[in-house]
Amino acid sequence: RSNYQLPQFVPGSEATNSGKEGKRAEQTLSRSEAMNTTKVAVVGSGIAGAVCASTLARNGVSVTLFESARGPGGRMSQRREVVEDEKELLFDHGAPFFNANKTEVLGLVREWESKGLVACWKEKFGFFDRISNKFFDLEQEGLISKRYVGMPGMNSICRALCQEPGVESKFGASVGRLEWLEDENLWSLIGSDGQNLGQFKGVVATDKNLVSPRFTSVTGRQPPLDLNLVPELAVKLNAIPVRPCFALMIAFSEPVSSIPFKGFSIKSSEVLSWAHCDSSKPGRSTSSERWVLHSTMEYAQSVIAQTGLQKLSNATLTKVAEELFQEFQSMGLNIPHAFFKKAHRWGSAFPAASVAGDEKCLWDKNKRLAICGDFCVSPNVEGAIASGIAAASKLTEILSCL
Repeated sequence: RSNYQLPQFVPGSEATNSGKEGKRAEQTLSRSEAMNTTKVAVVGSGIAGAVCASTLARNGVSVTLFESARGPGGRMSQRREVVEDEKELLFDHGAPFFNANKTEVLGLVREWESKGLVACWKEKFGFFDRISNKFFDLEQEGLISKRYVGMPGMNSICRALCQEPGVESKFGASVGRLEWLEDENLWSLIGSDGQNLGQFKGVVATDKNLVSPRFTSVTGRQPPLDLNLVPELAVKLNAIPVRPCFALMIAFSEPVSSIPFKGFSIKSSEVLSWAHCDSSKPGRSTSSERWVLHSTMEYAQSVIAQTGLQKLSNATLTKVAEELFQEFQSMGLNIPHAFFKKAHRWGSAFPAASVAGDEKCLWDKNKRLAICGDFCVSPNVEGAIASGIAAASKLTEILSCL
């Protein structure tokens, strides 16, 4: 994480300073005041946007975060479902956990751990070979790394960061257009409903769909950011390949005792790639046993080829849920009856390429525009965190010079 901190000016200290030191303190104060009135817009409240907004705010920058969804998290969001007897079921249906090996990321994660926002998930993991229908232990293969989860849900980290001092979060606020005002040297943000969302000295875009042609195929509208404004970045952003995925959330009244691991990848299946027991994570309710399954990319692509990227019908989602569950049952694992099953589509959430290299974010210095996310570093939570830190560092450095 950037260690840049604004020096604090202590009123009254000028009496003990020489004239030069007093002048320097006044300059420090004016710079601090300027930074606090500097407005930056962060678009998207996934982990990259939340980390970036929080880091900017800690360095004295006034941040407004815009999120089209009702709450924060992006792919780290937590799904809440209520079943017939009013029982509440919670699922981490996107990223099941994350690792922290990069120095700057590990520093942040340790801070979150000290605040109770994350914990280590210490269950055993393995993989299942669909051909032999056998499990293999990852620890025996030497493939173990600390796995962190948000507490009490994966979205808890983003939620806490979006509430930090200096961050004003606006949920249900969809950005329809980002306009560069050449004369004012500012960005103007317009909502998808045409409402003026404000003017900003800098912008951080954390959602690749802001610039992606996929935005048009889903909404029928032009992407919010015109790439002609940033031609050098446009080349890298034009078509980031993605890996679509379906997640199946299932709940059982009794434990699935036939499975020796709480998380495992699935090899040689055309339908399933991953399964984990969500209720085995620390801080989760154990009133029912809840599992999340992820489909293979190929399976998801075959469904999308038939349906397109528009919102799926309930009939299609029910069919997908049944097909994923049938594959789970056919693995010879003695799976009990599930009292709840529901599928969710991640259409373009998982990137299949990294576009920023060592810079860790895309950056236009003249327009003070940073684009960050896992698609800039590596297609996982740690990559998104590292990219958010990098974007905040770029903006903090240039705004301190204005």
